[in-house]
Amino acid sequence: MATDKSKGDETIIIKKYANRRLYNTRSSGYITLDDLSKMTREGIDFQVLDAKTGADITHAILTQIILEEETHGEQMLPVSFLRQLISLYGNSLQALMPHYLEATMDNFRTNQLKIQETWKTSMGPEAFAKLAETNMAMFQAAASAFIPGAKPSAPTPAPAAKEDLDALRQQLAAMQKRLDELGE
Repeated sequence: MATDKSKGDETIIIKKYANRRLYNTRSSGYITLDDLSKMTREGIDFQVLDAKTGADITHAILTQIILEEETHGEQMLPVSFLRQLISLYGNSLQALMPHYLEATMDNFRTNQLKIQETWKTSMGPEAFAKLAETNMAMFQAAASAFIPGAKPSAPTPAPAAKEDLDALRQQLAAMQKRLDELGE
C-alpha cells in the first residue's frame, strides 16, 4: 500500500464550516464526504479542522464516513463487533483498544499483500492470459445466443483439458504450500 507521504507532499488541510461544507485548502474548492472517502482509499493524508475554532475534527469526520458506508453500502462491521466495541467505552481496556485495533489492521493488511503477491507469482502472466481468452470466448458465445441473426464466432479449440487441470492442481498445491508457510 502506498504510504501517506508518497501521495502528496504534506497533509492536506480540510476546513469544515458551520453549514457542514468541507473546503479543501490545497485545491481551493468544496468537497464532499465521498471525496474524503476516496482520498482515504488512495492513501492521501488529510486533516479536518473546524473552520471557526481550529479544532482537529478528523476523527469525527472519519467516523462519519464509516457510518455513511455502513448505512448506504455493504456492511463490513458485524453487529456483534459493534456491541463489543461499544461495551469497551468506559472500560479499563478502552485505552488499549486503539493500539490493538491498529496493530490488528496493520497485520491484516500485511497478510493481504503477501497473499496477493503469492497469488501473482504462482499464477504467472500466462495463466491470466489463458483465463482472459477463455472468458472472452465464453462471452462471445453467450452474446451470439442473444443477438438475432448473429453468427456464432468460430469455436476456439478446446485446450487439452487434462493437462490444464493437472497444471492448475499443481499451481493450487504450490499456492497452498506458500500460504501455509506465510501462516507460520
